[in-house]
Amino acid sequence: MRTRLILSQAFKGLARDKGMALAIALVTFVSILFVGGGSLLRMQVAKSQNQWFDEIEVSIFMCAKDDENRSCEGKAASDEQVAAVKEALESPQMKPYVKSFELETEAQALENLKRLYPDRAVVKLATEDVMPKSFRVKLVDPNKYQVVSEEFQSRPGVAQVMDQQQVVKPLLNALNRIAALTWGLAAIMTVAAILLITTTIRLFAMSRERETAIMRLVGASNLFIQAPFILQSAIAALVGAAAAIGALFVGVKVIVQGWLTDSFPWTSFIGYKEVAILSPVLVIVSLVLVAIAAGISLAKYTKV
Repeated sequence: MRTRLILSQAFKGLARDKGMALAIALVTFVSILFVGGGSLLRMQVAKSQNQWFDEIEVSIFMCAKDDENRSCEGKAASDEQVAAVKEALESPQMKPYVKSFELETEAQALENLKRLYPDRAVVKLATEDVMPKSFRVKLVDPNKYQVVSEEFQSRPGVAQVMDQQQVVKPLLNALNRIAALTWGLAAIMTVAAILLITTTIRLFAMSRERETAIMRLVGASNLFIQAPFILQSAIAALVGAAAAIGALFVGVKVIVQGWLTDSFPWTSFIGYKEVAILSPVLVIVSLVLVAIAAGISLAKYTKV
């Protein structure tokens, strides 16, 4: 009986104070959208880092004909120099660092160049004799690339040692900064949400001050008096959270699946699964916001 009465009072309050309920729903929507967006960005950074770090290679470029690098003196690396680098990669000293490696010949290098840049005029004029041989080295621990770089950079016949982390790390750092900015905005919006929901619940209570006074006179408990206000605020917050979760699903479909996946086919992206995993957490966050706001606002206006 009491439960039915509390539910009745809560839905009557929502019908009566549509504007206040809409305010709670909107501020919850924005807050949860930022929290969810920041969380998805963090998931994407972790996913990209795991994928890219597994695929990262160190490229040891040997000297090519007419190479202007100071260590090459315009001469291509000899077979003995190439063999020396291969032997060093297979040595016991490099075993803790080198997972595997393969030698890319001049012909393979030219073929890969034409595949990557088919429309470049300079590529069409390139010949095998100007292409360098190179070793593509996969590392046991990509973070220890410097050990390999220092070992081979000064070897005879080596033009350059290039680590793909030089390309990947700035991108990951940029994604981390965007995620941190989103989390910062989420924190600001969460504080704003608590303040606004607190004020709105207080207005709910003040608008029904007469009913609250009658409940006090008949001996109703604090919980019985406060429950309708908390419930109607929770319903409004859940509507806002559901809208935010829906927006995240749409965002993943339009931005990630519809654009990023086609534009960057060489990397994997988050999908609906990550949003589904995150959704219960976001619902809980919205209810926590209401609980904090209710605890702050209702003590004064509904206390027996």
